Amino acid sequence: MVSEQELATLFTPILADMGYELVRVQLSGSRNPTLQIMAERKDGVGMTVDDCADISHALSELLETEDPIDDTYQLEVSSPGIDRPLVRPADYERFAGFDARIDTRELVEGRKRFKGRLHGLDGNNVIVEQDGKQVSVPLDTIHKAKLVLTDELIAAHQDNKA
Repeated sequence: MVSEQELATLFTPILADMGYELVRVQLSGSRNPTLQIMAERKDGVGMTVDDCADISHALSELLETEDPIDDTYQLEVSSPGIDRPLVRPADYERFAGFDARIDTRELVEGRKRFKGRLHGLDGNNVIVEQDGKQVSVPLDTIHKAKLVLTDELIAAHQDNKA
C-alpha cells in the first residue's frame, strides 16, 4: 500500500501548477477507504466548491493514470476550514497568536494534550502558552494539532488575515 507521504509527493506538483498548496493527505478506513485531500489557494483567497471540483478532476485523472492505491476508495477534496489542522511547520508560524489544541504521541512535560496560544516555532519545537507558561513541544512528537475555533479566529478569517 502506498503511504500518505508518497501520495503527497505525487499530488504536490499538480496542485502547485494549479495555484494550490497541499495541506494534508489522509487515507482512512479499511472497508470503504476515503482518500482525503485538503488544499488551500496560494493567493490566500478562500476555497470554493469550484476549486475543490477542479482539484478533484485533476487528481482523479492522475490517480487513474498512476493507480497508486490498490483498493477502491472514495476521493474527498476539501479546504482546511477555519479551525484547520496544523500539519506543516510553517502552519505554526502562520497561526502564531491564535489558540490551538495539540496532542502528542509521548509525554512532553508530563502531558500529552496541550491547549493554548501558539507562539510559533523555536527550531524544531512548537511554542504554546498554556496556563500562563510557555511549553516547548517537539514537532516530531505531535500526533495531531488544530486551531481552536474562537471569536478572534473567526474575526481574523472574516478579515482574511488567517
